[in-house]
Amino acid sequence: MAYLTVNGQRVFYTHKRGSSDLPNLILVHGAGGNHLGWPPELRRLPGYAVYAVDLPGHGRSAPPGRSSITTYTDDVAALIDGLGLENAVIIGHSMGGAIAQMMALRHPDKTAGIILIGTGARLPVSDAILEKALTNFEETAAFVSKYAWARGVPEPLIAEGYKTMMDTGAQVTHGDYVACNAFDVSDRLPQITVPTLVIAGSTDMMTPHKLGQFIADHIPNAKLVTIEGGGHMMMLEQPEKVATAVSNFLHTHF
Repeated sequence: MAYLTVNGQRVFYTHKRGSSDLPNLILVHGAGGNHLGWPPELRRLPGYAVYAVDLPGHGRSAPPGRSSITTYTDDVAALIDGLGLENAVIIGHSMGGAIAQMMALRHPDKTAGIILIGTGARLPVSDAILEKALTNFEETAAFVSKYAWARGVPEPLIAEGYKTMMDTGAQVTHGDYVACNAFDVSDRLPQITVPTLVIAGSTDMMTPHKLGQFIADHIPNAKLVTIEGGGHMMMLEQPEKVATAVSNFLHTHF
Protein backbone atom coordinates (compact mmCIF):
# COMPACT_ATOMS: atom_id res chain seq x y z
CA MET A 1 0.00 0.00 0.00
CA ALA A 2 1.41 3.36 -1.00
CA TYR A 3 0.71 6.87 -2.22
CA LEU A 4 1.99 8.72 -5.27
CA THR A 5 1.48 12.35 -6.18
CA VAL A 6 -0.32 12.37 -9.53
CA ASN A 7 -0.96 15.72 -11.23
CA GLY A 8 -0.49 17.43 -7.89
CA GLN A 9 -2.83 15.08 -6.00
CA ARG A 10 -2.12 12.20 -3.61
CA VAL A 11 -3.34 8.94 -5.12
CA PHE A 12 -3.50 5.65 -3.22
CA TYR A 13 -2.68 2.26 -4.69
CA THR A 14 -1.87 -1.24 -3.59
CA HIS A 15 0.98 -3.22 -5.10
CA LYS A 16 1.74 -6.91 -5.35
CA ARG A 17 5.18 -7.78 -6.66
CA GLY A 18 5.60 -10.00 -9.68
CA SER A 19 8.01 -11.18 -12.33
CA SER A 20 9.77 -8.49 -14.33
CA ASP A 21 9.34 -10.70 -17.41
CA LEU A 22 5.55 -10.34 -17.24
CA PRO A 23 3.40 -7.27 -17.82
CA ASN A 24 2.41 -4.92 -15.01
CA LEU A 25 -1.33 -5.04 -14.36
CA ILE A 26 -3.17 -1.80 -13.52
CA LEU A 27 -6.64 -2.33 -12.00
CA VAL A 28 -9.01 0.60 -12.53
CA HIS A 29 -12.35 0.53 -10.71
CA GLY A 30 -15.74 1.84 -11.78
CA ALA A 31 -17.87 4.87 -10.91
CA GLY A 32 -18.28 5.48 -7.19
CA GLY A 33 -15.92 2.63 -6.35
CA ASN A 34 -12.41 2.02 -5.07
CA HIS A 35 -9.65 -0.57 -5.34
CA LEU A 36 -11.56 -3.06 -3.17
CA GLY A 37 -13.98 -3.50 -6.03
CA TRP A 38 -11.36 -5.96 -7.25
CA PRO A 39 -11.30 -9.39 -5.58
CA PRO A 40 -8.11 -10.87 -4.13
CA GLU A 41 -8.04 -13.33 -7.04
CA LEU A 42 -7.15 -10.41 -9.31
CA ARG A 43 -5.30 -8.12 -6.91
CA ARG A 44 -3.00 -11.05 -6.11
CA LEU A 45 -2.92 -12.75 -9.50
CA PRO A 46 0.01 -15.20 -9.29
CA GLY A 47 3.17 -14.24 -11.11
CA TYR A 48 2.18 -10.69 -12.02
CA ALA A 49 2.95 -7.30 -10.54
CA VAL A 50 -0.50 -5.84 -9.83
CA TYR A 51 -1.33 -2.23 -9.02
CA ALA A 52 -4.89 -1.50 -7.81
CA VAL A 53 -5.56 2.22 -7.80
CA ASP A 54 -8.06 4.43 -6.01
CA LEU A 55 -8.87 7.07 -8.63
CA PRO A 56 -8.71 10.70 -7.46
CA GLY A 57 -11.47 11.43 -4.95
CA HIS A 58 -12.15 7.73 -4.33
CA GLY A 59 -11.18 5.46 -1.46
CA ARG A 60 -7.99 6.71 0.19
CA SER A 61 -7.02 9.08 -2.63
CA ALA A 62 -7.30 12.82 -2.09
CA PRO A 63 -10.21 14.79 -3.55
CA PRO A 64 -11.43 16.08 -5.89
CA GLY A 65 -12.66 13.52 -8.38
CA ARG A 66 -12.98 14.17 -12.10
CA SER A 67 -15.84 14.73 -14.52
CA SER A 68 -14.29 13.42 -17.74
CA ILE A 69 -12.87 10.08 -18.82
CA THR A 70 -10.01 11.89 -20.55
CA THR A 71 -8.89 13.50 -17.27
CA TYR A 72 -9.04 10.20 -15.40
CA THR A 73 -7.11 8.61 -18.27
CA ASP A 74 -4.36 11.18 -17.99
CA ASP A 75 -4.21 10.49 -14.24
CA VAL A 76 -3.65 6.77 -14.91
CA ALA A 77 -1.00 7.62 -17.50
CA ALA A 78 0.73 9.89 -14.97
CA LEU A 79 0.59 7.10 -12.37
CA ILE A 80 2.29 4.72 -14.80
CA ASP A 81 4.97 7.33 -15.48
CA GLY A 82 5.41 8.10 -11.79
CA LEU A 83 5.89 4.42 -10.98
CA GLY A 84 8.29 4.01 -13.89
CA LEU A 85 6.29 1.14 -15.35
CA GLU A 86 6.61 -0.36 -18.78
CA ASN A 87 4.58 -3.11 -20.44
CA ALA A 88 1.37 -2.12 -18.61
CA VAL A 89 -1.93 -3.92 -19.17
CA ILE A 90 -4.90 -1.82 -18.08
CA ILE A 91 -7.76 -3.83 -16.56
CA GLY A 92 -10.87 -1.69 -16.19
CA HIS A 93 -14.37 -2.31 -14.88
CA SER A 94 -17.31 -0.20 -16.10
CA MET A 95 -16.02 3.41 -15.98
CA GLY A 96 -12.57 1.88 -15.53
CA GLY A 97 -13.15 0.06 -18.81
CA ALA A 98 -13.83 3.41 -20.48
CA ILE A 99 -10.52 4.64 -19.06
CA ALA A 100 -8.76 1.53 -20.37
CA GLN A 101 -10.16 2.09 -23.88
CA MET A 102 -9.06 5.72 -23.75
CA MET A 103 -5.60 4.68 -22.56
CA ALA A 104 -5.24 2.54 -25.69
CA LEU A 105 -6.34 5.48 -27.83
CA ARG A 106 -4.70 8.40 -26.03
CA HIS A 107 -1.57 6.78 -24.57
CA PRO A 108 -0.78 3.75 -26.74
CA ASP A 109 2.89 4.03 -25.84
CA LYS A 110 2.03 3.27 -22.19
CA THR A 111 -0.55 0.55 -22.92
CA ALA A 112 0.55 -2.98 -23.82
CA GLY A 113 -2.98 -4.39 -23.66
CA ILE A 114 -6.43 -3.80 -22.21
CA ILE A 115 -8.94 -6.01 -20.41
CA LEU A 116 -12.47 -4.62 -20.34
CA ILE A 117 -14.96 -5.92 -17.79
CA GLY A 118 -18.64 -4.94 -17.75
CA THR A 119 -18.23 -1.89 -19.93
CA GLY A 120 -19.15 -0.34 -23.27
CA ALA A 121 -17.89 1.98 -25.98
CA ARG A 122 -20.66 4.30 -24.73
CA LEU A 123 -21.84 4.53 -21.12
CA PRO A 124 -24.97 6.68 -21.12
CA VAL A 125 -26.47 7.65 -17.77
CA SER A 126 -30.12 8.66 -17.47
CA ASP A 127 -31.03 12.25 -16.65
CA ALA A 128 -32.87 11.00 -13.56
CA ILE A 129 -29.76 9.35 -12.12
CA LEU A 130 -27.60 12.36 -12.96
CA GLU A 131 -30.03 14.60 -11.09
CA LYS A 132 -30.67 12.32 -8.13
CA ALA A 133 -26.97 11.62 -7.62
CA LEU A 134 -26.89 15.15 -6.21
CA THR A 135 -30.41 15.62 -4.84
CA ASN A 136 -31.09 12.18 -3.34
CA PHE A 137 -27.83 10.27 -3.24
CA GLU A 138 -29.05 7.55 -0.89
CA GLU A 139 -31.81 6.64 -3.34
CA THR A 140 -29.32 6.61 -6.22
CA ALA A 141 -26.92 4.35 -4.33
CA ALA A 142 -29.77 1.98 -3.44
CA PHE A 143 -30.93 1.90 -7.08
CA VAL A 144 -27.44 1.11 -8.36
CA SER A 145 -27.00 -1.55 -5.69
CA LYS A 146 -30.23 -3.19 -6.80
CA TYR A 147 -29.22 -3.52 -10.45
CA ALA A 148 -25.45 -3.98 -10.18
CA TRP A 149 -25.61 -7.58 -8.95
CA ALA A 150 -26.85 -10.87 -10.34
CA ARG A 151 -29.76 -12.57 -8.65
CA GLY A 152 -28.88 -14.73 -5.68
CA VAL A 153 -25.75 -12.80 -4.72
CA PRO A 154 -25.21 -12.83 -0.92
CA GLU A 155 -26.63 -9.76 0.79
CA PRO A 156 -23.31 -8.79 2.46
CA LEU A 157 -21.75 -8.24 -0.99
CA ILE A 158 -24.61 -5.95 -1.99
CA ALA A 159 -24.42 -4.08 1.32
CA GLU A 160 -20.68 -3.56 0.93
CA GLY A 161 -21.19 -2.16 -2.56
CA TYR A 162 -23.77 0.27 -1.24
CA LYS A 163 -21.45 1.35 1.57
CA THR A 164 -18.58 1.92 -0.86
CA MET A 165 -20.68 4.25 -2.99
CA MET A 166 -21.97 6.11 0.06
CA ASP A 167 -18.40 6.53 1.30
CA THR A 168 -17.36 7.92 -2.09
CA GLY A 169 -20.09 10.52 -1.78
CA ALA A 170 -22.48 12.40 -4.01
CA GLN A 171 -20.10 14.95 -5.53
CA VAL A 172 -17.47 12.49 -6.72
CA THR A 173 -19.98 9.88 -7.89
CA HIS A 174 -21.95 12.52 -9.79
CA GLY A 175 -18.73 13.58 -11.53
CA ASP A 176 -18.14 9.95 -12.48
CA TYR A 177 -21.63 9.72 -13.98
CA VAL A 178 -21.08 12.94 -15.93
CA ALA A 179 -17.82 11.48 -17.25
CA CYS A 180 -19.52 8.22 -18.26
CA ASN A 181 -22.44 9.98 -19.91
CA ALA A 182 -20.13 12.01 -22.16
CA PHE A 183 -17.96 9.02 -23.10
CA ASP A 184 -18.32 7.65 -26.61
CA VAL A 185 -15.55 5.96 -28.59
CA SER A 186 -17.86 3.81 -30.72
CA ASP A 187 -16.37 5.02 -33.97
CA ARG A 188 -12.79 4.87 -32.71
CA LEU A 189 -12.65 1.22 -31.64
CA PRO A 190 -10.94 0.09 -34.88
CA GLN A 191 -8.03 2.38 -33.93
CA ILE A 192 -7.26 0.23 -30.87
CA THR A 193 -4.48 -2.11 -31.90
CA VAL A 194 -3.27 -3.56 -28.58
CA PRO A 195 -4.35 -7.06 -27.47
CA THR A 196 -7.85 -6.75 -26.02
CA LEU A 197 -9.99 -9.01 -23.87
CA VAL A 198 -13.65 -8.19 -23.27
CA ILE A 199 -15.41 -9.91 -20.35
CA ALA A 200 -19.19 -9.53 -20.27
CA GLY A 201 -21.81 -10.89 -17.90
CA SER A 202 -24.77 -12.67 -19.46
CA THR A 203 -27.18 -11.08 -16.94
CA ASP A 204 -25.50 -7.67 -16.54
CA MET A 205 -28.36 -5.15 -16.27
CA MET A 206 -26.16 -2.03 -16.20
CA THR A 207 -23.87 -2.72 -19.15
CA PRO A 208 -25.71 -5.45 -21.05
CA HIS A 209 -23.81 -8.23 -22.79
CA LYS A 210 -24.47 -6.68 -26.20
CA LEU A 211 -22.23 -3.73 -25.28
CA GLY A 212 -19.31 -6.08 -24.71
CA GLN A 213 -20.12 -7.90 -27.93
CA PHE A 214 -20.05 -4.58 -29.81
CA ILE A 215 -16.58 -3.78 -28.49
CA ALA A 216 -15.25 -7.23 -29.35
CA ASP A 217 -16.73 -6.96 -32.85
CA HIS A 218 -15.06 -3.61 -33.57
CA ILE A 219 -11.62 -3.83 -31.97
CA PRO A 220 -9.34 -5.81 -34.29
CA ASN A 221 -8.70 -9.34 -32.99
CA ALA A 222 -10.40 -8.68 -29.63
CA LYS A 223 -11.53 -11.73 -27.67
CA LEU A 224 -14.87 -11.94 -25.87
CA VAL A 225 -15.45 -14.10 -22.79
CA THR A 226 -18.97 -14.40 -21.40
CA ILE A 227 -19.49 -15.01 -17.69
CA GLU A 228 -22.71 -17.00 -17.58
CA GLY A 229 -25.03 -15.69 -14.89
CA GLY A 230 -22.68 -12.76 -14.28
CA GLY A 231 -24.06 -9.39 -13.28
CA HIS A 232 -22.35 -6.02 -13.52
CA MET A 233 -20.12 -6.86 -10.55
CA MET A 234 -19.16 -10.22 -12.05
CA MET A 235 -15.55 -10.05 -10.84
CA LEU A 236 -16.81 -10.10 -7.23
CA GLU A 237 -19.65 -12.53 -7.93
CA GLN A 238 -17.53 -15.10 -9.78
CA PRO A 239 -13.92 -14.12 -9.08
CA GLU A 240 -12.35 -17.45 -10.04
CA LYS A 241 -13.94 -17.46 -13.49
CA VAL A 242 -12.96 -13.86 -14.18
CA ALA A 243 -9.40 -14.42 -12.93
CA THR A 244 -9.10 -17.53 -15.10
CA ALA A 245 -10.22 -15.59 -18.17
CA VAL A 246 -7.67 -12.88 -17.39
CA SER A 247 -4.86 -15.39 -16.81
CA ASN A 248 -5.59 -17.29 -20.00
CA PHE A 249 -5.57 -14.08 -22.04
CA LEU A 250 -2.30 -12.90 -20.50
CA HIS A 251 -0.62 -16.25 -21.05
CA THR A 252 -1.68 -16.19 -24.70
CA HIS A 253 -0.52 -12.66 -25.51
CA PHE A 254 2.35 -11.99 -23.13
